[in-house]
Amino acid sequence: MVKRTKKTKTISKKRDKLVIQFIPYSQIQPLSSYKRVKMLLDIVASGKIVFMQGRLRPEEEADLIEETMKTVGKSKHFKGIELAVFSPSQANLKGLTLLRKKIADALAGNRDVITVIGPAHIVREIKKDPTKLELMLE
Repeated sequence: MVKRTKKTKTISKKRDKLVIQFIPYSQIQPLSSYKRVKMLLDIVASGKIVFMQGRLRPEEEADLIEETMKTVGKSKHFKGIELAVFSPSQANLKGLTLLRKKIADALAGNRDVITVIGPAHIVREIKKDPTKLELMLE
């Protein structure tokens, strides 16, 4: 007589590693608008959170959102993006310092701004205020 034992299955949730990719301004500056949007969307769709030095132009942000909506239906894992732009407060700058800051931004681009873009299934919410940026992750 063969005695049967109960087999128990252990279910473990596989946790993927959280990957954050920093993109310096010098990497995105020479790209066309289309290539910037495509590069960012490809990175975020692969499950990485992007911290980008600088910011996209308003029409590039609109294109990124539009391309995201087209991509959402094609992949069951990609549910969209969360996007936030963090810029340090310039309220304390006055006179000549403020003028120099504006001239530098016009000549070299707004490099002290950080843009955060993450996949919606990882980044649940982005909270920002003038002094900090908080990411709530899943």
